Amino acid sequence: MSEAARSQTPNVDLFRDVFNASPIGIAVETLEGQPLFVNPAFCTFLGFSEEELRYKHCVDFSPPEDAQKDWALFQQLKAGSIDHYQLEKRYFRKDGSLVWGRLSISLLNSRPSPLVIAMVDDITDKRTAEEAVHTSEERLRLAQQAGKMFAYEWDAATDKIVRSEGVTQILGVDAGAHTTGQKILAMVPPEDRTRLIAAIAQLSPQEPHLRISYRMVRSDGSVIWVDRKSRAYFDEQGTMLRMVGMITDITDRKLAEAAIADVSRKLLDAQEKERARIGRELHDDINQQLAMLAVELEQLQGIPSEVRNRVQELRKHVTEISNDVQALSHELHSSKLEYLGAIKGMKSWCAEFGERQGIQIEFKSAEVQTSVAPEIGLCLFRVLQEALHNAAKHSGVKRVEVQLQEDSGEIHLFVNDLGRGFDWETAMQGRGLGLTSMQERVRLVNGTIEIQSKPMRGTSVHVRVPLRSENSSQRTAG
Repeated sequence: MSEAARSQTPNVDLFRDVFNASPIGIAVETLEGQPLFVNPAFCTFLGFSEEELRYKHCVDFSPPEDAQKDWALFQQLKAGSIDHYQLEKRYFRKDGSLVWGRLSISLLNSRPSPLVIAMVDDITDKRTAEEAVHTSEERLRLAQQAGKMFAYEWDAATDKIVRSEGVTQILGVDAGAHTTGQKILAMVPPEDRTRLIAAIAQLSPQEPHLRISYRMVRSDGSVIWVDRKSRAYFDEQGTMLRMVGMITDITDRKLAEAAIADVSRKLLDAQEKERARIGRELHDDINQQLAMLAVELEQLQGIPSEVRNRVQELRKHVTEISNDVQALSHELHSSKLEYLGAIKGMKSWCAEFGERQGIQIEFKSAEVQTSVAPEIGLCLFRVLQEALHNAAKHSGVKRVEVQLQEDSGEIHLFVNDLGRGFDWETAMQGRGLGLTSMQERVRLVNGTIEIQSKPMRGTSVHVRVPLRSENSSQRTAG
């Protein structure tokens, strides 16, 4: 063997090792598409042995519709009009299953007899995932097309309503039947009807859009929830001429929300029971033990002065621990809330909290005359606790205003400070448990909470809750 031949042998061995170890399928073919060499990855991809593949043609592995496109490109390669191409296509494996591959074809025309190198990367998992996403999106599109909704147009002058076909599926009435706004309004339960009429009455040329959810009674007597998005049109004098919009059946969503609310209510009830248990344990057990320890230490005053000074110091420390434990007990379960009622209980807790934290809490509640239900009182108390804890920890101020007032059958809680404030959007993206629990508690008593805060401009918390809980009516309606 010549010296040149011996020097090239390691390179040949190296390329053979790389060829065989490649995770991508590689085949060297003639210009007629006949495989000459294939690596193990190519065999694994198609399920054939190397010997079997040498007697196959490149188009033998493809479905007809894919093979036709591939072969047309291969002919362009053979004619010299292109020197490479790439495409994603399907392949039949030996067992008849279909797989996806990303095929890259290049012409090796530096040799006396030009050859073709084909590389195939298995992308079956990728394409399967893409098809699953496409199928899901298609199902969603079809669901939206066949969604439970209908369009309507109401003429204020004649009170006539024209509706699309979906009204039959949602309300069980004929879309082509003559109907009026009064007839549709009669399908709304009285307690929701008042709210709907009031919302429509507030529409104006400046605020023509309506978005409201309410219940309706179908022709078969069943109750559903609908979401209404409308736009009113007015003349130059501000008189409403007509209204157009969409009505969507949201009964399933309301049922899901009710189920979630029920679970949340149970979790909060369990939390309150655990708070009460820990509160009683701290107050009746640990606090009593510390009190006894304080008495025993007091009895040691007859010992020499140097020991007596130490005992007095310990006695003072134990007394502080007792006060801290008692305060913690009130945090977990305030007995004053039960025995004094919501208003006095919150006022007493504010005084204790302010003293411990070294801040002034100005509490006002003169305008509240109606007795507050226990579940509403507990909700307001927990929101007050969270708001004041946040103010003491983050605001940097030494004065906070708390106000309770009654207005039009609702009780309002205001907690205001002029401290550092915070960025509301950033805080909500963090979804801290404090803000979330406040919102959830208020929602469960059919109330609303509004938190306004800006950096260095203070924070205000406003909670409004109906004094009469409507939980039972909501559960009945779904």
